[in-house]
Amino acid sequence: MTPDAAAPTDLTGKTCIVTGANGGIGLSICDHFAALGAQVLATDVDDRFAGMDATYQPFDLLDAEGLQAAQDWITKAEPDVMFNNAALFDMGSVLQADLVQFDRLFGVNVRAFYALMQASAQSMIAKGKQGSIINMASQAGHRGEALVAHYCATKAAVISYTQSAALALAPHKIRVNAISPGVIDTPMWKTVDGLFAKFEGKEIGQKKREVGEAVPLGYMGSPEDVARVAVFLASQQSSYMTAQTIGVDGGNVLR
Repeated sequence: MTPDAAAPTDLTGKTCIVTGANGGIGLSICDHFAALGAQVLATDVDDRFAGMDATYQPFDLLDAEGLQAAQDWITKAEPDVMFNNAALFDMGSVLQADLVQFDRLFGVNVRAFYALMQASAQSMIAKGKQGSIINMASQAGHRGEALVAHYCATKAAVISYTQSAALALAPHKIRVNAISPGVIDTPMWKTVDGLFAKFEGKEIGQKKREVGEAVPLGYMGSPEDVARVAVFLASQQSSYMTAQTIGVDGGNVLR
């Protein structure tokens, strides 16, 4: 087989939605999809968008009206690809993490995630599109962590819903997969590092350094590492893959 005969990664003519688009991973996804010819529609809770080459619309997914507006926006957009990335992070053990934190994290990471996945799937079916839905999981979804109880549980739910949705949508030739990043060097790590400093009594910057050194490959990943896998899952390169969760974690989690 010649290189020209291989399945393309070209996304020209495809409408790609990216949620959580203002974070480090979301911005990189938008850039990669746009560079491959896609029409990118991006959303986050912020009024301003930090990226380029995307049509941006803010929605507050914890607000009932905001979530419904986001679902309507997706239906109108008629996506070929949905990168379901919006999420919140917080810390606290089962002795500390209260129901307010539970409601916030599950409200975005599971409830809104599910609603937007469902809206994308319904649109794809209505328009006869053999689309690709890509859900953002986490290495935290594969194991519990003492100080990240609610977040771990939300990401385990993402992995489970990805499998169930993939089986339900397979007759429609809609593929559903997830990406499970490990420690990725994004601006959010400033917040994460600060939380670990608070809960574990570490110096600022210490936890970030420690987790990078603990990765089998020896360093933290980049948003581009995740974006390249997203391109693979969005394109014909992965046309026979569904119900899978791909680790982008430098070997942190052995599956």
